[in-house]
Amino acid sequence: MNLFCSKFFRVSAGLIYSVTGVAKIYSAISGPKLLASVDPLIGFQFGHLIIIAGILELIVGAVCLSGRLCVLSQTLVAWLATCLLSYRIGLWSIGWTRPCHCLGNFTDAIHISPAVADAVMKGILAYLIIGSYFILFWSWKKRETVLQGVGAGKSNLSIS
Repeated sequence: MNLFCSKFFRVSAGLIYSVTGVAKIYSAISGPKLLASVDPLIGFQFGHLIIIAGILELIVGAVCLSGRLCVLSQTLVAWLATCLLSYRIGLWSIGWTRPCHCLGNFTDAIHISPAVADAVMKGILAYLIIGSYFILFWSWKKRETVLQGVGAGKSNLSIS
């Protein structure tokens, strides 16, 4: 795997989290009845939960798009994607069969049905989970190989 793939994933994850973060905050401030309801899993008012999630997504998106802190970016992407996956598994475990309202009423504003948005978000979540963990594993293996080489007395430097 090369640096381009890692950078592409980091930037795409940053864009995804930035867009979904803005969509969540937009939904929270536009005030539909859905946001006043209580989340079935966590028990918070859905509006508060979606604002917290939106802010976290904007922070992770900003770190990813900053172009620095590559390992931190990938770790944050993996962490937040794991949190979102855990939330979805939690909904499934309590028998929640309706589409996740993770984008609030933003889907109405862009004329997409909640079922289609839910399917797209599941695909995006799979991309974020698989991509982030793959890149973190690859980085760890690469670092481990370098450390083994240094520990064995090998050096990548050659003096002519």
